[in-house]
Amino acid sequence: MTADSPAASSPVSWPRTVGDLVLRPPEVADVDPIMQWRNRPDVTRWLLRTTVSADDLRERLMGEPDPRDHSFVVLLGEERVAMGYLEVRDGMGQDGGREPVGAEALLGWNISPGHWRRGIGTAICAELLAIAFGELRVRRVEAGCFADNVGSWKVMEKCGMRREQHGIEDSWHAELGWVDGFTYAMLRREWEDQRAR
Repeated sequence: MTADSPAASSPVSWPRTVGDLVLRPPEVADVDPIMQWRNRPDVTRWLLRTTVSADDLRERLMGEPDPRDHSFVVLLGEERVAMGYLEVRDGMGQDGGREPVGAEALLGWNISPGHWRRGIGTAICAELLAIAFGELRVRRVEAGCFADNVGSWKVMEKCGMRREQHGIEDSWHAELGWVDGFTYAMLRREWEDQRAR
């Protein structure tokens, strides 16, 4: 890892192994393999930002380091099969004063269609929760999906997250228009209780 890589100042230990998967910070060489599946219609159907250019993805992955961004690429052998996203943020009412900042995180993932329904989403979500609550010590995490994305919300429920909101036509999709969305969340104490069982 070089000093200018996005993970250089991260408190998160990389790489991480989860079963047969290796999670590590993104590299320039990841862009072309990810682009092979990122803009496929069966993938973009479930994303707010439907298509992305290779240059945009390169900038997103390798741009100016952001200490709040703990995103990663997921490898199965040498194949880039998914990406995980974790952004630390302030909670509502936190404005950088004396109250704790960086107390929450937003999670997400994106999986190559050739690897759907193999438990990869569940493994990624569980590891995102472990990073957020374990190493980053946030107090709350959130994740969202379109209401029709049954696979995604089942993963969140399997990992112990609870549905907090069903937004009616609250999410804009470039091809589908306004669609319903779900918001899921979990508190660190709930995650700790779940692990203690």
